Amino acid sequence: MNRNDIDYVLRRGVAEVISETELRQLLRSGKKLRIKEGLDPSSPDIHVGHMVGLRKMRQFQDLGHQIVIIVGDWTAQIGDPSGRSATRPMLTAEQVNANAETYLKQFFKIVDKDKTEIRLQSEWFGKFNLADVVRLTSKFTVAQFLAREDFNKRFNEQKPIAISELLYPLMQAYDSVAVKADMELGGTDQKFNFLVGRELQSLMGQPPQQIFTVPLLVGTDGVQKMSKSLGNYIGITEPPEDIYGKTMSIKDDFIMIYLETLTDVPDEELAEFKRQLEKGVNPMSLKKRLAKEIVTQLYSEQEASGAEKHFERVHQERKEPEQRPEREISWSPYMNQSGEININKLFVATGLAASTSANTRLINQGAVEINGEKITSYMYVISDAREINVRIGKHIFAKIINTDK
Repeated sequence: MNRNDIDYVLRRGVAEVISETELRQLLRSGKKLRIKEGLDPSSPDIHVGHMVGLRKMRQFQDLGHQIVIIVGDWTAQIGDPSGRSATRPMLTAEQVNANAETYLKQFFKIVDKDKTEIRLQSEWFGKFNLADVVRLTSKFTVAQFLAREDFNKRFNEQKPIAISELLYPLMQAYDSVAVKADMELGGTDQKFNFLVGRELQSLMGQPPQQIFTVPLLVGTDGVQKMSKSLGNYIGITEPPEDIYGKTMSIKDDFIMIYLETLTDVPDEELAEFKRQLEKGVNPMSLKKRLAKEIVTQLYSEQEASGAEKHFERVHQERKEPEQRPEREISWSPYMNQSGEININKLFVATGLAASTSANTRLINQGAVEINGEKITSYMYVISDAREINVRIGKHIFAKIINTDK
């Protein structure tokens, strides 16, 4: 790698590198680095917040390095707080495998499959016995783990912390030992776990991995980290029109970080965009550029242009869309004996809503329409129709077709 390549990959869309000096030396050495990232199969879907790290992995792949994906099939079955105020639910092996399969299909829309090594935690943890667990836990103290922000907060609030949760950072750290990682890449919320991995490698006679963290994107609500459960996400498998429209809805304050982390727009143009925003220029054109860049990456330039035309027609010219994406599904599982259909569950099943609670919030805000009528309750009586036209918020349009008819 030449110096310009190293400077770019360590600067653009990066939160922190530990240790940058050591990593630069490794990159200059010509060694093919093993760059690890954990795949959390507690959810099957990827949003553009995940793209920040995925794009960075692709950059390292293009520079000749080896990406190693660890499918957390073992840790997902014990739960993980991951900076949340409560633990994630434990999953069955079947749920984990199904989520991982879907996740990887989306993952490879961005990362080169042929240059990716996929490993399951069960390869090594499946052989662990109690003695192995005790030996692993003996290398760290409880005080060290209470330094983790989430654990510390819950401890001070006298909220329970399961012993199994304390094992999670250790298990993630051992993943680095098992695959001999030279570097671990992920979001800033994973820094503590990465540091545990770096220390464990040193304790077990391996060179300590480098730590490479990327920013966490704020979601479309402009307040919280992008999350499917919060409904403030932009899913990478959503229709091009939805991705474009949701991108156009982000707060102006976050245009530059989205452009920096999710696109390959040259630095010189980014600097000019920043100057324009500081001068008070209308950000609409910059958002359009951002939305088109993202859709082009995930679909094609032609589909990005189509999504742009759709946005201009529906949201700028205030016209109905020429075509609505179609969702075909049986309505009967969501309908009661009175002929009422549970709109929340129907929308979640068709991928139009992130969760029933998120859709309820939109209904309460008057942001959901069926056949042009605003919905006031999630239980809705649909006449003997085979299809309905749906509008959710400002950007989601769809036609849901009943396959029972």
